Amino acid sequence: MAITEYEDKIQEIIDKNDHDGFIADFLSVYEKIPRATITKLRKGIGRVNLSKEPGEVYLKNKLYYKATDQPLMQTYADLEKKVDELGSKPRYIFVTDFKDVLAKDTKTNDSLSIKFKDLPQYFDFFLAWNGIEKADFEKENPADVRAAERFAKLYDIITKDNPDASPHGLNLFLIRLLFCLFAEDTGIFEQDRFTNDIMAYTKADGSDFNGFIKILFENLDVQENLRSASLPSWVKKYPYVDGDLFIEPHESLTFTAESRSKIVDAGKKLNWDSINPDILGSMLQAVAAEDVRSHLGMHYTSVPNIMKVIKPLFLDELRNEFDKAKGDMSKLQALYDRLGKIKFMDPACGSGNFLVVTYKELRQLEIDILKEENNLGVATMYIPSVTLNQFYGIEIDDFACDVARLSLWIAEHQMNKKLSEEVADAVRPTLPLQHVGGIMQGNALRLNWDNVMTIENNEEVYLFGNPPYLGAKWQSEEQKNDLKNVFGKDSKYKKLDYISGWFEKGTELINKKHKVKLAFVTTNSITQGEQVSFLWKRLLKSVEIFFAYQSFMWKNNAKNNAGVSVEIIGLREPDNRLPKAIYSNEKKKLVKNISPYITESENYFVEAANSPLNNLPRMVMGSMPRDGGNLILSEEEKERIESLPLKDNILRRYVGANEFINDKKRYCLWMNQKAYQDNSMFSEIRDRVEAVKEYREKSRAESTRKAAETPWAFVQKGEYEAAYPNNSYDRKYSIIVPKTSSGNRLYVPMGLLSADDIIFDKAMAIYNAEVWVLGLLQSRMHLVWLNSIGGKLKMDFSYSSSLVYNTFPVPDLSTRRKNEITDLTLKILDIRNEEGGTLAELYGSPLAEKNPKPMNSKLLKAHRELDQVVDRAYKAAGFKDDRERLTLLLKMYAERIRDVN
Repeated sequence: MAITEYEDKIQEIIDKNDHDGFIADFLSVYEKIPRATITKLRKGIGRVNLSKEPGEVYLKNKLYYKATDQPLMQTYADLEKKVDELGSKPRYIFVTDFKDVLAKDTKTNDSLSIKFKDLPQYFDFFLAWNGIEKADFEKENPADVRAAERFAKLYDIITKDNPDASPHGLNLFLIRLLFCLFAEDTGIFEQDRFTNDIMAYTKADGSDFNGFIKILFENLDVQENLRSASLPSWVKKYPYVDGDLFIEPHESLTFTAESRSKIVDAGKKLNWDSINPDILGSMLQAVAAEDVRSHLGMHYTSVPNIMKVIKPLFLDELRNEFDKAKGDMSKLQALYDRLGKIKFMDPACGSGNFLVVTYKELRQLEIDILKEENNLGVATMYIPSVTLNQFYGIEIDDFACDVARLSLWIAEHQMNKKLSEEVADAVRPTLPLQHVGGIMQGNALRLNWDNVMTIENNEEVYLFGNPPYLGAKWQSEEQKNDLKNVFGKDSKYKKLDYISGWFEKGTELINKKHKVKLAFVTTNSITQGEQVSFLWKRLLKSVEIFFAYQSFMWKNNAKNNAGVSVEIIGLREPDNRLPKAIYSNEKKKLVKNISPYITESENYFVEAANSPLNNLPRMVMGSMPRDGGNLILSEEEKERIESLPLKDNILRRYVGANEFINDKKRYCLWMNQKAYQDNSMFSEIRDRVEAVKEYREKSRAESTRKAAETPWAFVQKGEYEAAYPNNSYDRKYSIIVPKTSSGNRLYVPMGLLSADDIIFDKAMAIYNAEVWVLGLLQSRMHLVWLNSIGGKLKMDFSYSSSLVYNTFPVPDLSTRRKNEITDLTLKILDIRNEEGGTLAELYGSPLAEKNPKPMNSKLLKAHRELDQVVDRAYKAAGFKDDRERLTLLLKMYAERIRDVN
């Protein structure tokens, strides 16, 4: 159940006039308590209740409960003593007089002492009945999740009751409501004032709630001394808020008993002072988006992940400066002043979590400087340094913009409280609210960022965030046009991920204003495949990568969250005097240069080649039938046709990636004109060829209509016939390479096929191949090249002959080395046959995040042996990791390109 369901069900039980059946009702809320147990308890049958004392319920291992009208503490002490004498302790002791509750968890020794009416808010204390420990529940369901769930219910009710309300007016009301709830719990307003005033001055049916809200919101933007003398006294008690939050007029809304009740519940049942604004903002944004509503708590970016961006971008350097300044008043003051002059912008800010975390970190550094100055014994007057007007954002969603501002105001109040707690005589009032520098609603790829955040010469500026990724195939027409607006007429933008637009616009800003730096979270696809040569060749003319996190899973702290493989890339104006760093597996390595493939190497750019640069045999796409399925046969169709006295070996095995990896059997008719004439007397053959002719004639493609003149043949034969002239197949093989295959495997399954097998266009082919070539392609060296240069289709490997195979650097291999590779490759093929099963089963999916399946151990060992031999062909000492392999391969590629040119 959702958190609010537990709370609401317990609230219904609390509100009953008769509590005789309380404990059975309470137990029924927890799903893992057997229904039969509760039924027997209600009816007093069986031996479920092991206590015979009136008012007591003893459920073995679960509960010892007592309802009483005697002094509660004494009753509890007596019951605890009784439990201590039991051989098997119940998990909970629970005593109540229906005014107060005393309870104990006998496993953790945690205790509970609360008002009976507050029991709904403490339902999680008893979650062990559901097999959930309270500590685990609190970790996965912070106060922010509870707030978001309550907000979601309220949102649904109000939107249903106000179908004609404008989205902006509705969302603005909700943002203001949330501020008031937070304010009454955190000292901005008097404690509980807002909720108590709702209960005191509005009717239970909600009919006058809109008037109440209207007059309150109007006056929160009016200074106390300027308010009308005729205002109700309760309104006059509220302070002046400002901060642009209450400037716009309130849009009139309809409220009901249900919506008023939910608002009161949000005030009474939630601890708003425990809210984390960096988390809450994203969840509130999710509430208003129906497609992600079911995943509340899954869409915020965790603080540790945000820190991966901002620490190397600027925070580490500022902290280092602080450490150096300790003991030196002038240096401390210079750093303090610097903090108040830096500008920060997230040009895809969403609900503002990057901005909030940055603001809190800067305020904490400000506090630490003040404490250090006090330690020096120098009396100083507190003057704020870091302010909200240093923070900027761009966000396309109107509601998210409002949430971002609210989150920053909440963060400011929290840091103001922390300031007063940690620094003597330092007081910074929250009200009136400070103006946020600029959270602008709009399309970041269409706006001029200079107009969002004005930058003076030599101002220190940092851009950061987690812009939308969206691969080229998933972009809408509007998004394609966004990239066109950024990159201009060069049509290569059509192949770029959407996030590339943010890197380009950020680079433009760096070029204009030299003290600008940026760091964005990005999917690793922009550092793989053909995107590298277009995007990074363009960007790195004027900027450099000064830090980067190699691929890792980007997750948040919410339960059941799905991760995505990402990188973090930081850019700045080139400066060889400053250090650069690559982060991998939480380790930092200082390097001389970071390439666009996120390796320690020069800036190499691998570009597609029409023919092999490596003296390997030619790789081509498999044969393409374009036949409407009429030349392709299932196992059953093949059996019917092979009973005919066919000539010219026209019945062939038909193999693509799926057939090869999953051992699926399909066949095809493979004919030239002579073969068709020799077999056209069979209607089974003739009818199929006629169907192909008809299919091709109806095609919109001119080349396909042209191919209707030869309907017996495949449209493209992938150079097959040239490789095997006169049907010379004896002792010859074709290498098959899947065009796409799972990225969850340690190796891409490739293999040898008989020369008379037909590889079709879902795979690549090397005809009349030598076995050592297959071994080279199956090696770790080649997989590293494929993974980095070929790119991915979603999470799958995407093989390209022009980009991957033709460019793959190969050293000069001696005959002896080729023979070694051949022997080990044949060993791999033998193990496949001996172990049985499909290649999908043999190679498994050991890298899968969910349900990983191991690779066959014998096969894995044989692949490792092959890897060692191939590694030594490239470097006698071998390699310590894949990044070292890739660094050498890129260097070899660059040398080869120089030789060719």
